[in-house]
Amino acid sequence: MKIKVYSLDGEPVDEIKLPKIFSEEYRPDLIKRAVISAQTARIQPWGSDPMAGKRTSAESYGAGRGIAMVPRIKGGQRAAFVPQAVGGRKAHPPKPYKNYHERINTKERRLAIRSAIAATANRELVKKRGHIIDKIPEIPLVVDDELSKIKKTKETRKIFKKLGIIDDIIRAKEGRKIRAGKGKMRGRKYRTPKGPLIVVHDDKGIRLGARNHPGIDIVRVENLNAELLAPGTHPGRLTVYTKSAIEKLDKLFKIGV
Repeated sequence: MKIKVYSLDGEPVDEIKLPKIFSEEYRPDLIKRAVISAQTARIQPWGSDPMAGKRTSAESYGAGRGIAMVPRIKGGQRAAFVPQAVGGRKAHPPKPYKNYHERINTKERRLAIRSAIAATANRELVKKRGHIIDKIPEIPLVVDDELSKIKKTKETRKIFKKLGIIDDIIRAKEGRKIRAGKGKMRGRKYRTPKGPLIVVHDDKGIRLGARNHPGIDIVRVENLNAELLAPGTHPGRLTVYTKSAIEKLDKLFKIGV
C-alpha cells in the first residue's frame, strides 16, 4: 500500500510504500500492559521510618488501676507508643519496600509498540479517541523532512493549519481544565488533553517550534514508546510522521522480533 507525502503547504509531493509494521495485529491488551508498566516504573517508593513513634521506654502499668493498659511514660500518666497516643506510631504506615512496578516481557513490550504504531493508521481508532481529523487528508499523515527544521511557533501554526491538524490542537487547548482533588496543590493544577504526536528522524528545531502548542509531543523515531502512542492506555493517537522517520520504522521494529 502506498501513501502520499505532503509538503509544508499541505500539497502532495511524493509517494512512499507504507511499512509492514502498519499491518501488525491490533492488541489493546498488550498496549495497556506496556503503558501501565512504563507508568509504574516511575513511582518513587516512600514511607515513614519503621521505628517512628517507637523510640520510648514507656511501659504499661498493668491491670487493676482503673485505667487503660496502654504503655505510659514512666513517672506520669501520658500514653505513648500506641497509634492513638500523641507522638505514637502510625497504625498502618505506607511501606517503602513495596514494589509497585508492573513488569512486562521485552518481546511483549516490543509487540505492544508495533501494535500501537499500527493503530495510528486506523482512522476509526483515531476518531474514537476524540481527535478531530475531518480536514486531515490521510491517516497516517506523512510530511516532508523540512518540518523537523522549523524553529518558530508562528511558522508551525501556519503549517499545522495547512496540514489540517490545527483543529485538534484547538481541541486540546479548549479542553484544558483544573484537576480535581489534591493534585492541584502539588504542581499539576491543570490537565491538558493530548493532541497530535510528531515523530521525526532528527530534531533540528521542531521541538522549539511546536512545544508551545497545547497537547503536542515531539519524539525521535527511535524513542517511540507505548505511552506516547497510546496515552492513558488508549491507542489511536493522531500522529504526524516525517518521511525519514516512517522509512526508519521497519528497521527499528522488525516484525517477529
